[in-house]
Amino acid sequence: MNSCAKLLQELTAGTHDEVLAALYALDGTQASLDRAQERAAQVVRSFAEIFTPEEHASVALFSGPGRTEIGGNHTDHQHGHVLCGSVDLDMLACAAPNGKEVIRIHSQGYPTLEVELSSLLPRERERNTSAALVRGVAAKAAELGYPMSGFDAYVTSNVLSGSGLSSSAAYEVLVGNILNHFCCGGALDPIQIAKIGQYAENVYFGKPCGLMDQMGSSVGGAVAIDFANPSAPLVKKVEYDFTRSGHALCIVDTGSSHGDLTDDYADITREMGAVAAHFNKRFLREVPEADFRAAIPSLRVRCGDRAVLRAIHYYEDDRRAVQEGEALERGDFARFLELVNASGLSSAVHLQNTWSISDPSQQAIPLALAAGQELLEGTGAIRVHGGGFAGTIQAFVPNDRLEAFRSGMEALLGRGKCHILHIRPQGGTVVIG
Repeated sequence: MNSCAKLLQELTAGTHDEVLAALYALDGTQASLDRAQERAAQVVRSFAEIFTPEEHASVALFSGPGRTEIGGNHTDHQHGHVLCGSVDLDMLACAAPNGKEVIRIHSQGYPTLEVELSSLLPRERERNTSAALVRGVAAKAAELGYPMSGFDAYVTSNVLSGSGLSSSAAYEVLVGNILNHFCCGGALDPIQIAKIGQYAENVYFGKPCGLMDQMGSSVGGAVAIDFANPSAPLVKKVEYDFTRSGHALCIVDTGSSHGDLTDDYADITREMGAVAAHFNKRFLREVPEADFRAAIPSLRVRCGDRAVLRAIHYYEDDRRAVQEGEALERGDFARFLELVNASGLSSAVHLQNTWSISDPSQQAIPLALAAGQELLEGTGAIRVHGGGFAGTIQAFVPNDRLEAFRSGMEALLGRGKCHILHIRPQGGTVVIG
């Protein structure tokens, strides 16, 4: 590892340009690389300013990326398949061992948090805080047999809040990689780090969650997950270089709020569960599709038409999530785009999670999808992103239409609302060790 001064010199000299370009300049431009260099240097300078390490103390840079859901909209809670991927927005940290029994993390814009390592049991007062995530990650790593020791870290983030890119998973993966480097000798693989993050969020933070968010951040690139056994999901890295596709990933913030949508989200799970219960099962994954199709007339009476439509979406989108991964591995990006568009149509028509029936006058998601479809003119692909009802949409936009798409969406929704991202091939990582 390098001292702060040496690392700053190397960043200025371009010593680490290849590493930075692979993470942050996936569009191949010098401007993106220049921004990555300056951001990395600023993190090192801020670390030195806040923690004042000894002159020759060794530091390292770490990254925990955001993730995007690509395929399988609301299939995970029915134990189905999903396709997700890491993106080139991340949490970037400069960190160093501090020789103490305390972890100190200063996130830009927030007070420094301190987590004592003398006791790693959950603390009620830390629930729903970043400290709970840190303590939970450390506790699980210690349970696996690795001795924990303290470190200092300065963290900056450009993972968009409320964008569905999962900032909490990025944070867990970031902390997991720091502890893996300093305390575990790099022995933990990305899947283990993801599971540790999920444990921290479930047990210490107090939020039940699946494993998609952490896997998407930790593994890197596109990741196919089968949740048939949620406690031990099957995870496969999909080998495809998105930089060859001729398309960029856009996440568009529609400006609508997720507030007061709890009932809308719960209704999806409840209605799919009601269909499964008709067959004395808990999840649709346990119900053969042929049995479901044969029972539709009686299901309409017992569960209602919307529940039937949502179950139709589950079976079809679950299948599409698998097919999307297969298309990418074949290098058939055109087929992949067809499937993404079909998923988007199914979410709108069958799943019905693009607007809330509690406020029919607010339809920002359908409006943004309509505008995006007009701008794409039959090219690319577009769909609701994540949980739906409000928030963001996702589009794969041909590079030669990218500027027109961005300007068109921002003319409708406001400046800075269309975020141009890339699927990043590397997940959570030691950027510079």
